[in-house]
Amino acid sequence: MTKRILVVAPSWVGDAVLSHPLLVRLKERHPSATIDVLAPSWALAVYRRMPEVAQALALPFGHGDLKLGDRRAFGHSLGPYDWAIVLPNSWKSALVPFHAKIPKRTGYRGEFRYRVLNDLRSLDKAALPLIAERYAALAQPRDEALKRPLPEPRLEVDAAARAATVAKFALDIAKPVAAFAPGAEYGPAKRWPAKHFADLGRILIDRGYQVWLFGSGKDAEITREIADALPGAIDLAGRTTLDEAIDLLSLAARVVTNDSGLMHVAAALDRPMAALFGSSSPAFTPPLSKRAHVITLQLSCSPCFARVCPLGHTNCLVQLEPARVLAVLEP
Repeated sequence: MTKRILVVAPSWVGDAVLSHPLLVRLKERHPSATIDVLAPSWALAVYRRMPEVAQALALPFGHGDLKLGDRRAFGHSLGPYDWAIVLPNSWKSALVPFHAKIPKRTGYRGEFRYRVLNDLRSLDKAALPLIAERYAALAQPRDEALKRPLPEPRLEVDAAARAATVAKFALDIAKPVAAFAPGAEYGPAKRWPAKHFADLGRILIDRGYQVWLFGSGKDAEITREIADALPGAIDLAGRTTLDEAIDLLSLAARVVTNDSGLMHVAAALDRPMAALFGSSSPAFTPPLSKRAHVITLQLSCSPCFARVCPLGHTNCLVQLEPARVLAVLEP
């Protein structure tokens, strides 16, 4: 009987959200099992909001750190587990379960992982086009077809903690909130122009909304540009923890977001959303919510998956007018 399962989480917040269907399926198949998740510190807030997770454990290594000796020691320090599921495709991500001597170690082929993983799966990308499907399939036996439909990712919110977050930032929630997430860590080719966000924000404010701007400290430049052009907007970028951002996003009546980690967070909170795709494609990591509306112009040059537009114009987002987004938000 499988009693304890360790899931080694992906490095990105959005991918962490998209791993939730895997955790749901694991709990369906092994209802009495304890499921722990080993994740980068910046993704722990996501896993703390998933009821299937007993413990969200911090992986004490930065992105790109190899630190072979430290990974060996950390693996030895972990308690006993029956099964490990490794979601990242790198060799180093499988080292901790290997050194922890977990008897069954599951993951996809990649980076010469033949020894560190002993339940290697071959990935059929055509059969499993979505990353959430690829993760969830690892909860099932090797040759079993993926059980569909997948459950939508969901994050829980504690009402008392949310009220404390609202009080901390002295926010007024009497008016409906339009939440904007204008950042995208991957690069500017995924960012809708600040001017478009500001133009849309003015229309929404005229219709009785208030606008809250979300993002990390890395997004502060673009949120400041929007706030400067949009009197009354509340700029929260770089001021909140991810836990606090989740609390506040759960209050949003409407969300407008680029393809980013916060897009997936808002989808997992089941917020009505316009998700804007430019250089990237919704065919791989779409927001998994029936209330999320993907908008993409599908130009001949996109998706290019570049960080910066190789043609120098970013027409895939520049030509996406605020009126089109408004039509989705306020049909």
